[in-house]
Amino acid sequence: MVFSSPVFLFIFMTSVYILHRIVPTMTAKNVLLLIFSIAFYTYGEPKAVVLMIISILMNYGFGLAMKQENKARKPVLAAAVTANLVMLGIFKYAGFGADLLNSLPFVSVPVPHIALPIGISFYTFQAMSYVIDAYKDPKYIQKNLYKLALYITFFPQLVAGPIVKYYDFADQIDHRKSSPEMTAKGVRRFITGLSKKLLIANTMALAADYVYGLDTDSLTLPLAWLGAVSYLFQIYFDFSGYSDMAIGLGAMFGFTFKENFNYPYISQSMQEFWRRWHISVSTWFKEYLYFPLGGNRKGKVRTALNKLIVFFCTGLWHGASLNFIVWGLLNGVFMMAESYGIINTKKFPRVLRHCYAVLVTVIAFVFFRADDLGTACRFIGRMFDPTKGSGAGTSMFLAQLTPMYLTMLALAVLFSMPVVSAVKSRLSSPKALAAGEVCTFGVSLVLLAVCIITLSSASYNPFIYFRF
Repeated sequence: MVFSSPVFLFIFMTSVYILHRIVPTMTAKNVLLLIFSIAFYTYGEPKAVVLMIISILMNYGFGLAMKQENKARKPVLAAAVTANLVMLGIFKYAGFGADLLNSLPFVSVPVPHIALPIGISFYTFQAMSYVIDAYKDPKYIQKNLYKLALYITFFPQLVAGPIVKYYDFADQIDHRKSSPEMTAKGVRRFITGLSKKLLIANTMALAADYVYGLDTDSLTLPLAWLGAVSYLFQIYFDFSGYSDMAIGLGAMFGFTFKENFNYPYISQSMQEFWRRWHISVSTWFKEYLYFPLGGNRKGKVRTALNKLIVFFCTGLWHGASLNFIVWGLLNGVFMMAESYGIINTKKFPRVLRHCYAVLVTVIAFVFFRADDLGTACRFIGRMFDPTKGSGAGTSMFLAQLTPMYLTMLALAVLFSMPVVSAVKSRLSSPKALAAGEVCTFGVSLVLLAVCIITLSSASYNPFIYFRF
C-alpha cells in the first residue's frame, strides 16, 4: 500500500485518523496505531511481516539486557548490532555476495534468490538505533513491548523513512498533543508531498525511464542530459515527497519528525549537499558509525578512512549493487577533496560553486539509476560527446518535451529552491501572514483535487525508495 493510492487515501488513512480521534486514552491510541501499522505492512508484504515481528522481539530482548547492572552490556550491544546486520545481510545482500564470489577464479557458489522485504533497511536501522540508544543511556530501555513495536512499525515512516532515531521518538509515545492547528499543518504537508510525487516526480520518471531504457549506442548528448536531469528531479521529488507525506501523517497523530530534506539542489559544495540531502540517513551514519569509528579525532588519515567507510556503507545501504557502492564512494571522494582543500570551492564564484555541486550530483546519480557500471560509464560518456548517437536522437529528444513535461520541469526547478519560505519571510504583518495561510490552504485544496484526478488516470506510481 503506497501513500499515493486511493486505498490508502480514502480508506486506510481516513479510518485510522477518525478512530485515533475517537479513542480516549493515549494507551488506546498507541495500540490502535500499532494495529493499523502492522496491517499497513501486511497489506503489501504478508509474508515479510513475520520477519519484522522477529526483529521487534529480538531487539526488545536485547534492550532489556542493557540494564545498568548488567556487566555484559557491551557484549549484548555487539550481539544486537551483529544480529540486526546479519538479518539485513541475509535478505538484502546474500545474492549480491554470491555473485561477487562467483566472479573470482575457480569459485562457484549457488546464488540465493531471496525476495527483498519492503522497508527492511529502514526498520532495521531504527531497531539498531533503539539498542544503541538503550546502551548509551538505560533510561531509553523500553519495557513495554507494544511501545517498541509502535516505534519500529509506525506506518508513516515504516517502508521508506525518514529514519527516526529512538531518542527522538521515545518521549512522544506517551507525551504528545494533537491540536487542530497541528492536524491542519499535517494535512497540508501531506498534500504537498502527494503533489510532489504525483505531479512532478511521476512526470520526470516517464522521461527518465524512457531514456535509461534506450540502448546507450543510440543516445545523443541532448537525450543523455534529458535522462540525467529528469532522474535528478525524479528522485528528489519522489523521496522528499514521501518524506513530506510521512512528516504530515506524523503531525496528524501528534508526532513531530525531523526534516529529511532541506533544498539540497541549492548546495554550493558536496559537503553542503550532504547536510541537506536525506538528512535522517546521513545523521544516522554520523552518530552510529562515524563517531564510534573515531570521527575526525584521530588524525587526517584516519578521518579520511572513516569517511570512506561511511560513504561505502551509505552506498551499500541503498542497494546490493556495485553501482550504489560507486555512487557512495564518489560522493565521499568529492567531500574529502573539499575537506582537504584539493577542491577549494571558496575560490569559485558563487554561480560556479553551485554548478559544480549540481554537476557532481547529476553524474553521481547516473550510477544510482543505471542498471550496471558499464551502462553508467557509457551513459556519462554520451553526456559529454556530441558526436555520438543515432540519427533519430533529435526526434526522440523532442518527443519527450511535451507541454506537461516542460511545465513540470519548470516547477521542479522552481520548487527545488526555497521559494515558499522566501515569500513567507516577507510577510511581516499579522494580516499578511493570515492571508498567506488562507492562500496556502486554498492552494492545497486545489492540489488535492488535481492529485485525485491524476490518480484516476495514472498507471505509474511506485516510490523509488521502496526497493531499498
